[in-house]
Amino acid sequence: MDLDVVNMFVIAGGTLAIPILAFVASFLLWPSALIRIYYWYWRRTLGMQVRYVHHEDYQFCYSFRGRPGHKPSILMLHGFSAHKDMWLSVVKFLPKNLHLICVDMPGHEGTTRSSLDDLSIDGQVKRIHQFVECLKLNKKPFHLIGTSMGGHVAGVYAAYYPSDVSSLCLVCPAGLQYSTDNQFIQRLKELQDSAAVEKIPLIPSTPEEMSEMLQLCSYVRFKVPQQILQGLVDVRIPHNNFYRKLFLEIVSEKSRYSLHQNMDKIKVPTQIIWGKQDQDCR
Repeated sequence: MDLDVVNMFVIAGGTLAIPILAFVASFLLWPSALIRIYYWYWRRTLGMQVRYVHHEDYQFCYSFRGRPGHKPSILMLHGFSAHKDMWLSVVKFLPKNLHLICVDMPGHEGTTRSSLDDLSIDGQVKRIHQFVECLKLNKKPFHLIGTSMGGHVAGVYAAYYPSDVSSLCLVCPAGLQYSTDNQFIQRLKELQDSAAVEKIPLIPSTPEEMSEMLQLCSYVRFKVPQQILQGLVDVRIPHNNFYRKLFLEIVSEKSRYSLHQNMDKIKVPTQIIWGKQDQDCR
């Protein structure tokens, strides 16, 4: 074989090896960085742009796609210890001509975290209203979607600010009271009564606990590689003290059933989506 051809293959092989080795190294050594890159790439692919807006000295971080138009804008509120990017798996199915906004909830990801902040459901509703007014999103009624804790906040928001909302969608919302508690709620009450805040199943600190949380939050069982579990834990651990504080606040007597107590004030068309096997109503 001609020497030049051999050199070409060597150079080509080396060029391909560099990104492959970089990926393997990232996967093994810095899985959390790989997860951040994954979300960045997914946002970019779906056309979601990240922006910041301020209310006085408080910063909100959000992603958006599209511009306000004839159809109502859509504001999406994520659940406990999640972030705006959890909605990307939903965004990919939505028409590109809609104006979509996914905001980081108070204290999460790029939104300000303050020790003075009111993390109760009422406090979070007020913060989201500040965000809405900063964007002038309520110049005309918008569609509000929330899941889990975000569903709790969304429902109470619709009750407190009915003129802002054109319609409401709650996905497995927290904040509802039932005649009997499921196993998940029973476990949470036990933890609260025992003050065992280090053992909250929604706040993992090891790959094993992360695996257990994923099984708790998903009916479909799937095998997640150990390195990905480690990456997910690495991303969350710096925030676990905040998550514990937030958790105790939203399950307190003041907040636990706030949605249930305000349901009669919700006047807009409302859709509630609940999985048949869903046990998680945080």
